[in-house]
Amino acid sequence: MNFLSRLLIFSACALLGTHATAQPFPSKPIRMIAPSSPGGPVDVIARVLAPGMTETLGQQVIVENRAGAAGLIGAELVAKAPADGYTLLLGFSGPLAIVPHLNEATPYDPVRDFAPVTLAASAPYVLLVHPAVPVKSVKELVALAKSRPGKLNYASGGNGTGIHMAGELFNLAAGVRILHVPYKGAGPGMAALMSGETDMMFNGLSPAIPQMKSGRLRGLAVGGDKRSPLMPELPTVAESGLKFNTTGWYGILAPRGTPQPVIAKLQSELARALSIALVKEQLTKMGVEGIGSTPEQFGSLIREEMEKWGKVIKTAGLKGMPL
Repeated sequence: MNFLSRLLIFSACALLGTHATAQPFPSKPIRMIAPSSPGGPVDVIARVLAPGMTETLGQQVIVENRAGAAGLIGAELVAKAPADGYTLLLGFSGPLAIVPHLNEATPYDPVRDFAPVTLAASAPYVLLVHPAVPVKSVKELVALAKSRPGKLNYASGGNGTGIHMAGELFNLAAGVRILHVPYKGAGPGMAALMSGETDMMFNGLSPAIPQMKSGRLRGLAVGGDKRSPLMPELPTVAESGLKFNTTGWYGILAPRGTPQPVIAKLQSELARALSIALVKEQLTKMGVEGIGSTPEQFGSLIREEMEKWGKVIKTAGLKGMPL
């Protein structure tokens, strides 16, 4: 084979390789890592967003639960994944704003190691008590806790989760000492509360509403700056006399270095997914608000939340807590 023939073959191969790598994104299924156990707010929101994104992107978006260490395990997986847009994180305050303050050995940096795509949704937490707890308002709960210091307890989905921090905020704002009992996910924590194993818990509205309506749990207040249209009879935490907000937020992130056109594509298609009637209906039924921010806005929120929770953790003396 002469030099010209070899050159032509090499050029053809190079063109084929360029064509292969230039395939439009996405050209294969995408994994959405939900760093939580099934049944919690992160999981249920992921399972509403994924079908919507499947429709708008034209490729299947598969939810994969990677629970553990307040979201650290799932977040680390995404931080170390190829930066190609095919492995995404449904991030929340736990692994992105709280865990790094609790655990100095956190194997990623929330700002340095992720590329924010969009803030997808937010949802207020609801303060729940077991019906055997003799209170029907936040004021009565605070009075009971003060009369029994260290005797009441609250469940959470694990050390460093947002619902854990909501309980610590409650302690600080009310000046009480209600003991924390961590479980391996919000679902197991909720089961413990319903069985009477624990006294109280902050959790998302979606898993809580059926239990409140059935009488298995009693709701005292919701976070956020307004009452939920799903449970309008419940006052906000602020209306109940405590000055703090308990709202969960959920957003899509990719590994650092993911190409900007891929980030832009994911952001725009998630925004389209949030406008799909069925997606909007499902989120509304769960008390979740679809948002769809810019990557820059979401990045700013993460930095603000890291600063806020760092102060709470320091004040509560929680640094170094095992996850």
